[in-house]
Amino acid sequence: INEIASLGALLRRSTEKFGYEVIKIPETDPDFHMVDGLPMYSPLSSRTLSMSGQDGLAPGDVIVGVNGESVMSVPDINMLLRNVAGESVRLEVVRCNSTSKLQEARKLKARLLESKGEDATESVFALPEPLIVVPLDSEGNSNLWYTAWEWKTRETARHLAADAGFTLGYIHLRDMAGAPAEDAFVRGFYPDYDKEALIVDVRNNHGGNIDSWLLDVLQKRAWMYWEGRSTNITNGGLGWDEQFAFRGHLVVLVNEHTSSDGEAFARGVSELGLGKIVGRRTWGGGIWLCSDN
Repeated sequence: INEIASLGALLRRSTEKFGYEVIKIPETDPDFHMVDGLPMYSPLSSRTLSMSGQDGLAPGDVIVGVNGESVMSVPDINMLLRNVAGESVRLEVVRCNSTSKLQEARKLKARLLESKGEDATESVFALPEPLIVVPLDSEGNSNLWYTAWEWKTRETARHLAADAGFTLGYIHLRDMAGAPAEDAFVRGFYPDYDKEALIVDVRNNHGGNIDSWLLDVLQKRAWMYWEGRSTNITNGGLGWDEQFAFRGHLVVLVNEHTSSDGEAFARGVSELGLGKIVGRRTWGGGIWLCSDN
């Protein structure tokens, strides 16, 4: 069975440009390259390629070849990406919007030719150049785009809150399953526990079994405060016990794909009066089974 690998970007076939134009390269959290063993960056991004001394592509650049074969010689570029996930692949690319060391060298050569009165046409800059990339498998590609959606949603929420004059934390939980879900909550909650508002997004949450732990963290209440003159300049030195108690407004986002423990968490927030639930009616499958029933 042939598995189609992915270059981790949105591409469009262009007969005018004799290749596949890069339309979009997903952007993710710059603080995390790998999460739970899955890559967070596109194989075409600068963050990935800089580790091998190469320069990333940008929207508008064109891929004209894969492993020495023209992409226009086949009906779809995916035919040239069969069974190469995790392996080195040589692309031939034309940089229309990005730059590279080779392109800079070509520009220098053109200037030298011009200084000698020789012909140095612009076509020298449109010559393809090689790029070695490692395509993703289907799981890695799906994770990349979902992670990019998470990052964009988080940044959008923060910018909207800043424009409205308050601070906001945002956490998206894909599921409630063990260490990966706990890690996602920890990464999102503790840097932002002192914000004025917090969104916990459990849309499309597949469930698991950590709702009690999440609710325990969110039920912490500050009972004593202190203020130092020379510490923590971000808030004037204000601190409180219990440590990491969230003191702001909490909103939980749900939709029709929020299921099982995702539903239990949302209902717990509502029943305990911790915050507001916003969204669509959930899946309705919060019925837990064990070996004896």
